[in-house]
Amino acid sequence: MHQHRPRRPLLAALAGGVLAAGCLTQLPASAAAAPAAAHAGASAGSRQAEFRSAAAEFHVPETVLLALAYQESQWDAHPGQYNTGGGYGPLNLTDVTAQAAGAGGAGAAGRGDLGEFTRDPALHTLTAASRLSGESPHALRSDSGANVRGGAALLASYEKDLTGATPADPAQWYGAVARYSQAPDRTTAGTFAARVYATLRTGAARTADQGQHVSLAAQPSLRPATAQLAEAYPKAPAADTSAPAPECPTTVSCRFIAASPSNGQVAARPDDGMSVKYIVIHDTETSYDAAVNLFRTAGNDSAHYVMKSSDGSVTQMVPTKDLAFHAGNYWFNMHSIGIEHEGYAAQGATWYTQAQYEETADLVRYLSARFGIPLDREHILGHDNVPAPTDGTVAGMHWDPGPYWDWNRFMALLGVPVPTTHGVGAVGTAVTITPSFAANVQTARICPADDPSGATPACTNRRAPTSFVYVHTAPDPSAPIMADPYIHTSGAGTMNIADWGGRVSAGQQYVVAGTSGDWTAIWYAGRKGWILNPAAKNTTPAPGARIVAAKSAGPASVPVYGVAYPDASEYPAGLDPSTMAPLGKYTVPQGQGYVATQLATGTDDYFASSGTVVTGARKFYTIQFGYRDALVDMAGVKASLSS
Repeated sequence: MHQHRPRRPLLAALAGGVLAAGCLTQLPASAAAAPAAAHAGASAGSRQAEFRSAAAEFHVPETVLLALAYQESQWDAHPGQYNTGGGYGPLNLTDVTAQAAGAGGAGAAGRGDLGEFTRDPALHTLTAASRLSGESPHALRSDSGANVRGGAALLASYEKDLTGATPADPAQWYGAVARYSQAPDRTTAGTFAARVYATLRTGAARTADQGQHVSLAAQPSLRPATAQLAEAYPKAPAADTSAPAPECPTTVSCRFIAASPSNGQVAARPDDGMSVKYIVIHDTETSYDAAVNLFRTAGNDSAHYVMKSSDGSVTQMVPTKDLAFHAGNYWFNMHSIGIEHEGYAAQGATWYTQAQYEETADLVRYLSARFGIPLDREHILGHDNVPAPTDGTVAGMHWDPGPYWDWNRFMALLGVPVPTTHGVGAVGTAVTITPSFAANVQTARICPADDPSGATPACTNRRAPTSFVYVHTAPDPSAPIMADPYIHTSGAGTMNIADWGGRVSAGQQYVVAGTSGDWTAIWYAGRKGWILNPAAKNTTPAPGARIVAAKSAGPASVPVYGVAYPDASEYPAGLDPSTMAPLGKYTVPQGQGYVATQLATGTDDYFASSGTVVTGARKFYTIQFGYRDALVDMAGVKASLSS
């Protein structure tokens, strides 16, 4: 199912991996090598043999090629399975399409300037590898042997460009390895090369995908020719004093390391008219250092902040005035700040430390005061609450920080604890979801594909404290879990940890649709859903919440959106309008009610190329629709306050 996809990236590099992101115009105009006629057959399924063959053919030291690929992919082939179209194969050759930009952290689907997201030739090293190796682009994407050949040819071309030869001594390839990262600066490229050579010194062994065992013998005495870095990157890095001062409260240990410029957009929020009204909580699905390195590399996602698990220390990577590509929805990127947490959603409770919670709470309070962001679950969102921008991106939206992020603990640290007085109001009134995290033990099914930490070798059912409660189709524990129509074309929802389509989470608010014994019905994603709520222990009445419903004199249902762009006629000449279409499988039918943010906000769009903010006349409410938020046009609904 779609929800089994790992939840990370516009371009996925595995932990510690860096994508090739350089200037392809610097490649030497050498003739492409003819593909080895029998490389696939000769490999006989052995990835180790594929590296040996490619290294010999292109005169690359086999150990260097192995160490480089280990840092790029841990020797996995990942033909698109870990990404949305960007990096392929053991050598992570990149081919970032407009479709990838639309579906990744940029969330640029439907934008009129989508082509600008993928123009950088650094995002298309697969094209260069095809020319140099003679392999077809299709083979480089789908065949591990071809991909290794293409990466070897690319690496050899960098070495020839720097030294005029392909020496047998692994120590002499430091500059080429640094250039393979094609980071925009010497410091970042040197960091990557140092990791590759550290792997050469320590060695490595791993069973990669498809059961392929690959090993690299240790060379502890290897000392690379690091001086080559200056030849590969003649322009020295800017002085450290040029880095912006981190935007953090004094209680937080904070540094600033810039993300790659391609992983976000320069803006002037809020002075340019783009309000910052959401904070989005993520997890990295990698180590802390790997996430920082990933965001520094062109063609990936980014976030404004990354929080370390062990001590809660912070790296800011994007100024808050700018857009980071973090939420998978460009309009939400325009209006939010993204905070990544070192950890894995499927193992969240073991990664989300008290230090992380406390440091993040201090940071969020600081940002709330600066930007006027309300400290409630309508404005402090999980990535799993952000809606998709288009129909085609709903099923692939991420589900972090996951069910083991303790929203009760976090909101209490923000000074707005979840109510401890429980109850259910009358039908038509609002309730807040308020289960006790420790006492709310739920079962979730976790499979290896849901957990890139490697801690889940086989599918297993785990019972553990969580922030969520399942939503059923009827007031019966044997009734099916609600199924999101974009995830399940038929049948019921599941207990899979990544199946967000049939659950509610602590702090979210819904409208009561009925009661039956220990069960409470709520309006949920256009239907009536039921949550187990004995003695009303999982809900608290929410008087004063704003409830919106379809106007009785209007159509039978109101369309639901994932973005709020102006109408095409409201864009000035010379700017291509972004497309805003309803999410076709969702509507708000008459007779149902949904909790909305207190104020409706106007439509807007941003064009980084000119720094232009375009505004429109329509206004939209953000509503708690299902597990995710959604947007509805103010003109199609009536609003009232819950009693």
